[in-house]
Amino acid sequence: MILSDRSARRIRRLKRAAGTAALTLLLLAAAAVILTPTVLTVTNSFMSTTEITSNYGAILGSAGKGASYFSKKCNLKFIPDIVSGEQFFTVLLRTPDYLYKFWNSVALTVPITLGQIAVALGAAYFFARFESRFRSALFFVYIVLMLMPYQVTLIPNYLVADKLGILYTRAAIILPGIFAPFAVFILTKFMRRIPKALVEAAKLDGAGEWTIFTRVYIPQCTGVTWSVAILIFIDYWNMVEQPLVLLRDDALRPLSVFLAKINTADTGVAFAVAVVYMVLPLLLFLYGEDYLIEGISYSSGIK
Repeated sequence: MILSDRSARRIRRLKRAAGTAALTLLLLAAAAVILTPTVLTVTNSFMSTTEITSNYGAILGSAGKGASYFSKKCNLKFIPDIVSGEQFFTVLLRTPDYLYKFWNSVALTVPITLGQIAVALGAAYFFARFESRFRSALFFVYIVLMLMPYQVTLIPNYLVADKLGILYTRAAIILPGIFAPFAVFILTKFMRRIPKALVEAAKLDGAGEWTIFTRVYIPQCTGVTWSVAILIFIDYWNMVEQPLVLLRDDALRPLSVFLAKINTADTGVAFAVAVVYMVLPLLLFLYGEDYLIEGISYSSGIK
């Protein structure tokens, strides 16, 4: 009986170890598939135009011709034969249009992110603190609007911007972005978890609503606020439909729209611009990684 129990425990450990190993291999394979395009973009940005053409000529040669297959095999290379910084020299120094488009993206995304967080904190505090039928109905409207894709609300935004006289300006994109419902929904759900005992203790100390909001609620929401801000920034950093419809002047459009034109002109420069395009979101993610993980995985109570 003792030997059989030991054997059974050994078999269970082996099964758990095999399951863990299989899951680890599956996750590593998924990570490799997901990261491969990014790694190729970074490494290929240091290749010369001649090397890129020789490696991906089959793809580049069939682009725009309606071909359903490639006549030659492509050579996916992670390490360039000769490291070249010519593309980055072109992007950063020789051609100012790329950096100008980059700052267009910053000028649109940063105000939207900061404004949406500011509005969402106040609105979420109202939804979390005050009970009324009007509040429930309004919050339901927020949920409905959040479920709608950009394509559905794009025409109403166009008409409203036209009536306000801000059509074809940055404000036509920034104002709808500031009042988007995503951050309000997330922060409201989080604020409702804050124990009422904290609020009662603050009231006993003579705190008013503003003090409760700034000294109790906002400090408790630091992690989720950072995570929401990162998601908002990445979402609007990659926007394409809004600038194409709401901005007529190509000089005001962000780099996300301009990338498609670069791809058709010079593939080597396109790789370099893509790397520059990824730098700011990547730095923001690395800076707030802990907050992002905490905000996403927060599923019970207040720590």
